[in-house]
Amino acid sequence: MENQIKQKLNRELINYQEKLPLKIVQFGGGNFMRGFTDYIIDKLNKETEWKGGIVNLQATPNGSIQKMEEQDNVYTLFTRGIKKGEIHDEKQVISAIQKSVNPYANYDEFLALAKEQELEFIFSNTTETGIAYDETEASYEGPHRNFPAKVTVLLHERFKHFNGAADKGLRIIPCELIEDNAFALRDIIVKYAQLWNLEESFVQWINQHNYFHNTLVDRIVPGYPKDDVETYEDQLDYEDKMMVVSECFLLFVIQEAGNLKERIPFNEINEQILVVDDIQPYRLRKVRILNGGHTLMLAPAILSGQETVKESIDNPFIGKFLSDAIFNEVNPTLGLDMNELKDFAEEVFDRFRNPFIKHYLASIALYFVSKFKVRVLPSLLTYVETNGKLPVNLTFSLASLIRFYQGNFREKTLPLNDEEGVVSKFKEIWKNEDYGKVAELALSEKSFWDTDLTKVEGLKTAVAKALYEIDHNDMETAYNNFVQFNS
Repeated sequence: MENQIKQKLNRELINYQEKLPLKIVQFGGGNFMRGFTDYIIDKLNKETEWKGGIVNLQATPNGSIQKMEEQDNVYTLFTRGIKKGEIHDEKQVISAIQKSVNPYANYDEFLALAKEQELEFIFSNTTETGIAYDETEASYEGPHRNFPAKVTVLLHERFKHFNGAADKGLRIIPCELIEDNAFALRDIIVKYAQLWNLEESFVQWINQHNYFHNTLVDRIVPGYPKDDVETYEDQLDYEDKMMVVSECFLLFVIQEAGNLKERIPFNEINEQILVVDDIQPYRLRKVRILNGGHTLMLAPAILSGQETVKESIDNPFIGKFLSDAIFNEVNPTLGLDMNELKDFAEEVFDRFRNPFIKHYLASIALYFVSKFKVRVLPSLLTYVETNGKLPVNLTFSLASLIRFYQGNFREKTLPLNDEEGVVSKFKEIWKNEDYGKVAELALSEKSFWDTDLTKVEGLKTAVAKALYEIDHNDMETAYNNFVQFNS
């Protein structure tokens, strides 16, 4: 396509001008939403009898929805990664968004959405800080900057227009990465209703005739490929300024309420979308296997000289170390179906191997201690409680973390990026040259772990042994010697 002037992507160009009923209002049209929820809705529209269009709302005053409008709200999604060990690389045009609205510049157009007869869903991704109460939004009159305030107004306008009809409530499905995200949003909506002295009957309508679905979402969506844009442009015979790149993996766990399964046929498309009564087991699975996998291999990988997640899992020693830790020590502690856990873990390893995403270990090292406490330590303690012995890999991972916080290794400065209190405490601990004393001080520090880990039988001795081995051998030899010591 070199030197050829390309036409801007639009609906006429792709011969797709079907008008869909407006069923979804979407707060936030950033990379994640376009590579996740919009992709899902687009697939439903094209592969099932269900049809629903999206209204894309600009989330912030400085957003850029005009770029979407300029190309008729269609864009290209590149899906790239590894599935079951095979490279997967495809592209498609996403056309689920019917129009984009700037509520700051066109507030009346935003309010008019409340009157849409077939409107049924609200999706959102306004980052973890978006679901928050701002008491300075003291007036009902908009436009509001605060996301829950906008939702409150939209729902109230709908309540008024349809006279509180029971069948005109909406299903709110937020994708922000906080626990009980929908319930948190609902509680803030009620607070705004009270702040603005709205009708008590409106609050009752919110609680009785609207459904708030907590969710767990998981997909890496790097977005517009600005660092490699020509590679992607060469694959298109049109100009697309809104193209998005995503990994293959997709997980959407939604808490059931009000027969959601009957309202939208997620089960009819081949994606990992689960509508369940309790999302907590899936959250636990993600935290312990995906997030925990990153965290437990981090220190051994960095001390072995690795720089990225892919390099680490491709390394014979680190890859096997991580696999043994997850399958033999983490999964058995979760109390979930072992086959499902195995499948999920294998998908996670495929994600770690994704050649299209460069995930640096140094970025994972941010607040390393607190991450280990939440993601890995519960698996270690549960394993000990269940089996009456230490999990060798998780224990070696913990020792490697303690060694990591010395700050230097083999004349290399390590990427410490934690609270000053944590870094300075470890600096004090490492003034000791006796590995037993280092292990005792580090493990007994309750500000790190919220408990005294020296009370775990054998842990102090095992960590001291691992620290000695790490300082006197390469990491693989240190690990093998440690395994023999604990056998």
